[in-house]
Amino acid sequence: MQIHQQAIYLKERKRGFHLITTEVLQALPQIAGIKVGMLQVFIQHTSASLTINENADPTVRQDFEMYFNKAVPENDPDYLHDDEGSDDMPAHLKAAMLGSSVMIPIRNGRPAFGTWQGIYLCEHRNYGGQRGLVITAWGE
Repeated sequence: MQIHQQAIYLKERKRGFHLITTEVLQALPQIAGIKVGMLQVFIQHTSASLTINENADPTVRQDFEMYFNKAVPENDPDYLHDDEGSDDMPAHLKAAMLGSSVMIPIRNGRPAFGTWQGIYLCEHRNYGGQRGLVITAWGE
């Protein structure tokens, strides 16, 4: 059994959905030595999230942002947590809906993504700053 782990910081990105697959895989090249295993990517924040989806057409990422902004609007008068700006509580809710980690099977030294899949950083704040990830791979 092999276990590899790397913590990285992603550069600050604007609010929206961003492909980070290449950055994740470059951070843990030891994946190439795992024939069968798992890859977990965990984000260390409560106002950004991760998901796996379309990696080819950028309009999908734009539609994700549009949908989540409609589903979880800013400036809702019922929010109690509003000290950090109008985007903060909606960011927490969006992050809870999407989740803080993704798991991808490793097969023959490569993540077993489907043809059109990639890892998204879902940045829900207007100025979220750098985002920390912990990337772990294990297997044989």
